[in-house]
Amino acid sequence: MQFDWVFFWNSLLRPSAAFLDGLILTIAISVIAMVLATVVGLAIALMRRSRVAAVRWCAGLYIWVIRGTPLLVQLVIIYTGLAAIGLYQFHDVSLLGLSVKAAVQAAILGLMINESAYIAEIIRAGLDSVPKGQFEAAASLGMTPAKLMRFIIGPQSLRVMVPPMGNSFNGMMKTTSVLSVIGVSEMFLVTQSISSATFHTFEIFIVAAIYYLALTTVWTFIQAGIENRLTRQLGIAARVPITQRLLGTRRGAAVGPTATPTLQPHG
Repeated sequence: MQFDWVFFWNSLLRPSAAFLDGLILTIAISVIAMVLATVVGLAIALMRRSRVAAVRWCAGLYIWVIRGTPLLVQLVIIYTGLAAIGLYQFHDVSLLGLSVKAAVQAAILGLMINESAYIAEIIRAGLDSVPKGQFEAAASLGMTPAKLMRFIIGPQSLRVMVPPMGNSFNGMMKTTSVLSVIGVSEMFLVTQSISSATFHTFEIFIVAAIYYLALTTVWTFIQAGIENRLTRQLGIAARVPITQRLLGTRRGAAVGPTATPTLQPHG
């Protein structure tokens, strides 16, 4: 069996319409699921910090169950299990002139639920990283909860939350490959179809790997830019070199001013 270089370069540089559709669907599902997961994760994280024990217990149970079961199992339960017990069945819908297939809806829901449990813990850890004394100082200055979150807690906790949240999104883009089990025509399932039709398995899967790598690399640049912007806003001299982000290389630690902003009253 010989490697077909002509097929490989054609597939890489001039991918088929089906492959591009799968690529676009992979990106769309990842972005939509991440946005929804962040909203749900924030709600769960706030529930975990609630003073009501029953609310904290429900949030903890949600995180325990979702993080303790495989995404693949969750997808099958959501897409086929709910229909089997007569609870809910997904149907194709039209949204803003676009036809959204039932499997795609289930995929977004499944990824959102799975990812929200991890994001909830990331957000909770970010909020807990801010010293409690700053909450008390803000209260003594008469700051409202909204101003406290905007000017004091938000900037500091975001710097802690962005790296793991960015890594979660990076991982989720690759995890979309499991969506093929419920028939979502994302990039992996399209790659399988091309492989079955052409018998160029090795070549087309290398092409798919390169495109997955391109997606995660682009996001790595975006994530590094977000982190560097946050450090500038907090007055921290240290930045994230892109070579360190991509290749794991290290530089001497830069010493900058403290990341903790000074509490000032805002009228």
